[in-house]
Amino acid sequence: MKTHAESLSSTSLPRAPRDEAAARMRRYMWTMVIRITCFVLMAVVTPYGWYTWVFAAGAIFLPYVAVIVANVGYDSSARAEPVQRMLPAPVAPASSAAAPRSATPPGVILLTETPRSEDTR
Repeated sequence: MKTHAESLSSTSLPRAPRDEAAARMRRYMWTMVIRITCFVLMAVVTPYGWYTWVFAAGAIFLPYVAVIVANVGYDSSARAEPVQRMLPAPVAPASSAAAPRSATPPGVILLTETPRSEDTR
């Protein structure tokens, strides 16, 4: 039987591996798009000047940055938090089966269960 300390909240769990991999792939692709843009701008923009060196540095160093950023996951120290204890459900009095229908609040469906006798099968 699980105890209160063993129950985990799904809202505090880390991201699913599939979602994390998709996010890393998107970051890698955007970094590569910026790198290709830097490469094209380095060759196309004239006259050449200091910005040509900035574009060249982007084209040269962004692949390294993209791989590093893509391989770094989100916070791996995230841990699941225990679920907060819920309030206990109110216990109906033993005479609730005999209570009139008007005693139940509007919009509430009251179900009662009666034991099945062996001869009615």
